[in-house]
Amino acid sequence: VRCVPSEPKLSLRFVLPDGSARHMQRDQAEPLGRALARIATNAAKGHGKSGKKSKKARAEDGAEGEAAVPAVRLFSRDGAAVAEEVPNAAAWQDGAVLHIGDARYRVERNPPALTELRLPRSLLAGFPVCPKVSAEFAAPQHCLFRWFREQRPADGGDAAGVAWVETAAAERVFTPSNALVGLRLKLRCTPGDGEQRYGPAREVESSGPVEAGPGACTFDARHLYTKKVCGHGSVRAVSYNILADTYAQTEFSRTVLYPYCAPYALEIDYRQNLLKKELAGYSADLICLQEVDKSVFVDSLAPALDAFGLEGLFRIKEKQHEGLATFYRRDKFSLLGQHDIAFSEALLSEPLHKELCEQLAKYPLVQEKVLQRSSVLQVSVLQSTTDPSRKLCVANTHLYWHPKGGNIRLIQIAVAMSHIKHVACDLYPGIPVIFCGDFNSTPSSGTYSFISSGGIAEDHEDWVSNGEEERCSMSLSHPFKLLSACGEPAYTNYVGGFHGCLDYIFIDRNALEVEQVIPLPSHEEITTHQALPSVSHPSDHIALICDLKWK
Repeated sequence: VRCVPSEPKLSLRFVLPDGSARHMQRDQAEPLGRALARIATNAAKGHGKSGKKSKKARAEDGAEGEAAVPAVRLFSRDGAAVAEEVPNAAAWQDGAVLHIGDARYRVERNPPALTELRLPRSLLAGFPVCPKVSAEFAAPQHCLFRWFREQRPADGGDAAGVAWVETAAAERVFTPSNALVGLRLKLRCTPGDGEQRYGPAREVESSGPVEAGPGACTFDARHLYTKKVCGHGSVRAVSYNILADTYAQTEFSRTVLYPYCAPYALEIDYRQNLLKKELAGYSADLICLQEVDKSVFVDSLAPALDAFGLEGLFRIKEKQHEGLATFYRRDKFSLLGQHDIAFSEALLSEPLHKELCEQLAKYPLVQEKVLQRSSVLQVSVLQSTTDPSRKLCVANTHLYWHPKGGNIRLIQIAVAMSHIKHVACDLYPGIPVIFCGDFNSTPSSGTYSFISSGGIAEDHEDWVSNGEEERCSMSLSHPFKLLSACGEPAYTNYVGGFHGCLDYIFIDRNALEVEQVIPLPSHEEITTHQALPSVSHPSDHIALICDLKWK
């Protein structure tokens, strides 16, 4: 029996003694008696079908045929008959017993059920396979998993019938070994609710075989520093622009931006394998990602990182298919609130930015460009699960990309800092800030200088980054003392035509300090395949990782 308060009907599924399945939808408010009468008619129909009799035989049966409608009653767990006027929603309780003639059925109300079970399209040896599991009245962490591999057809044997061999793995995430290259996988999942109730199992087979992995990846050496989750007094933060499929799969990307990258290594299924292994291996508490395709978040990253203990939040850019994602470790943090904004919208509609908006109006060309951008700011307020006095304001953004857009980025970052100030000073007074992102700004830029020094003068050269006709001069300030936790690496973005430091994890130096910075891959590793992305690195950016601790 499936009965959900928000829906008008409940559904009943049962198999009659003759083996025919029945599925009925009944109003939750309908009296039980009417549902039982309907079941009786259904059962009689099933009964009638089972023996095909001649007209004459049926006529001789006459009254007896009519009497074939079985007695149908429902008894509660304690054995008392449930009154026929009781509404369906209250009558069909877990553990009740339905009698259809001599047959007895134990009622299971809202048993665990799988609504979706999918395997990734691409499987690589040595890389974790994370199924997408959606369930009702169940949770993925309470489901049972059994992994099978295809049996290799014996030499000269008939390959038509596929035989499956169970592997030793019984975890939600399965990492195939090199021995499985060329074989398909099958997963059998039984939904569970954590209270020893299990529903019907479902199976899914991989669409293709396990393929050979690329061997060593740029992040392997970094994983040596991040094998374990850090202690409760520390926070491991990651910021990473993962290169949206929207931008990687264009003709322009393949021929102009990344001509050195093997085309298969630009495909999203391939890059997702690398990315999931890379992110899982960082054992992070906070992950801020940029350029996240919506489908990648929903179907790939959220299910995979969920299996590694991380909860994900997504904010799409207006007018685009990609956006920002913030993940936090569930047993370390709980979410207190989300305060995301789109810069252009906030600038126009929020009183907070009224003064900046009025100043910007004096420069219509710049104003128009700022308002055309779809850039967003994701702000999540988290609370420590072990020490509720410890809260964090985690901000994540991806600023305008154009090399000459320094003036646009200054306006965007001014809006961001005002909004973060509103969250961290007004809504949650005094909470520390961690601000991650792809700021598309090198350490010599006005944006970097503004964030780290707390102010910018109206004569800064970035106000004329796109020439005199787009000059807009204003002096800006913010109250935070922010520090780039990973310093100023030589580069965080390395493509054929450019390399430079564009990504940062800014931290509140009054409340947080850096415990360790996980070293970036060596220049040799980055340039093994000329530049990024490559067969051994899934993005054109490099992840920043640091361990922070409360002061």
